[in-house]
Amino acid sequence: MPGVRRGLPRWLEVMMAAGGLVVVSPILLVAAVLVRLSSPGPVLFRQVRIGRGGRPFVMLKFRTMGLATEGPNVTAGGDPRITAVGRVLRQTKIDELPELWNVVRGDMSFVGPRPEVPELVNLEDPQWKEILQVRPGITDPVTLALRNEEDLIAEADEDAEMYYKEFLQPFKLRGYVEYVENRSAWGDMKVLVRTIVAVVLPASNRPPSLEEIRRASGRGAENP
Repeated sequence: MPGVRRGLPRWLEVMMAAGGLVVVSPILLVAAVLVRLSSPGPVLFRQVRIGRGGRPFVMLKFRTMGLATEGPNVTAGGDPRITAVGRVLRQTKIDELPELWNVVRGDMSFVGPRPEVPELVNLEDPQWKEILQVRPGITDPVTLALRNEEDLIAEADEDAEMYYKEFLQPFKLRGYVEYVENRSAWGDMKVLVRTIVAVVLPASNRPPSLEEIRRASGRGAENP
């Protein structure tokens, strides 16, 4: 699409994702067994997300919640729906490894704005229109900064979905737009390296404070 800055070449992403699936296959196997043994239900969690051009696709993750649980689309730290195994998978980000298959399929990129569920996407919003010019990704600068997103939502001590819509999502959208407008293959490689470092050394990644998120959302004065 004219005017869209390119990230990593598609052929390189396919090679990296396919190779990654082979390399982490022992981890995938162990995780699958633990999920299966920890609670009844499927190993994989399939959820419709909005991809490039506003097209829906099914994103794959390891299931981290009980099968018969209902609740908001937004998850806060300490959510009782999360199983014990699921909590470990989320903390280590192992639950997201099946998304490598989404990269192989072309639904996602390694680096790009994180895809949202349809209920949280406004296709008429100019920010969303700009963001959805590119494939969503497994990681990006905003997601990296918000690696502890669930803890931030819990710390806010407000209704999880309300806080997400009013503060956290506007913070994300601004960051996604900045990423899309400045993306490059070299920049994406640096984000991938930083993501790996953050997974191995979580303390190396300083998250934004609640006040920084409120200010960035443009609503800090309303919620001092």
